[in-house]
Amino acid sequence: MDVKVVVPKGAPANDRGLVVFLHGRGEDETSYLVDPMFEALNDLKTRAPVIAFPDGGDASYWHDRDSGEWGSYVLDEVIPEIVERFDIDPDKVAIGGISMGGFGAYDLARLEPDAFCAVAGHSPAIWESSGETADGAFDDADDFGRNDVIAIAGQDPNPYEDMKVWLDAGDDDPFLEGDDAFEEALRDNGTFPIVKHSDGGHDNDYWNGNWAEYLGWYAHVLRKCGEEAEAASERKPRKGGSASDSSGRS
Repeated sequence: MDVKVVVPKGAPANDRGLVVFLHGRGEDETSYLVDPMFEALNDLKTRAPVIAFPDGGDASYWHDRDSGEWGSYVLDEVIPEIVERFDIDPDKVAIGGISMGGFGAYDLARLEPDAFCAVAGHSPAIWESSGETADGAFDDADDFGRNDVIAIAGQDPNPYEDMKVWLDAGDDDPFLEGDDAFEEALRDNGTFPIVKHSDGGHDNDYWNGNWAEYLGWYAHVLRKCGEEAEAASERKPRKGGSASDSSGRS
């Protein structure tokens, strides 16, 4: 399986941030190697993350199913390989995607919540019931039920609880009802995503006009994740001392 990895000029030599970006239906690992994406990444300079674009097939919807273990492939093969090969800081990994990829990002993030500090869906293809889904998106109603991110967002424990979450869509997007239901489930369960709506539909014109905002958010949250992980590490007690002072003073 092909994976395209973009390493920006300004990215540090090690301890880099990583965005795993999942493509939409009918697209592939090259679909977002476009000028607006590269321009937005270049504008971030030293804050720019490494971006990995894996291939998810024509209509896998990025979950394990009859056609293959698409989700396990990303979680167990793509991400560990890229983290090792490109000197990624494991505390600074985000997953996101467009349309089918937006749904896939939410679905994969809940499977391994400790692996991701942030998750984003850009015009995510989310349905409220199996009867509404596009042909081929799921094998059957049971497959939909296993990957129903709206229901999953309402579970206890909440898999998105410790993640930074983003959701955006155009005002004319056909998935707004499902997206709104997912947002409501998150909020009802104590997770408060950043949600943005603006002019546009479910198309490249909308997405290409938002790359700067997408990548700016990823760069910001990955930096914050790194700072929070470093602070947490410093708070750990040293041998023979307390969390506040190794000599025992508080």
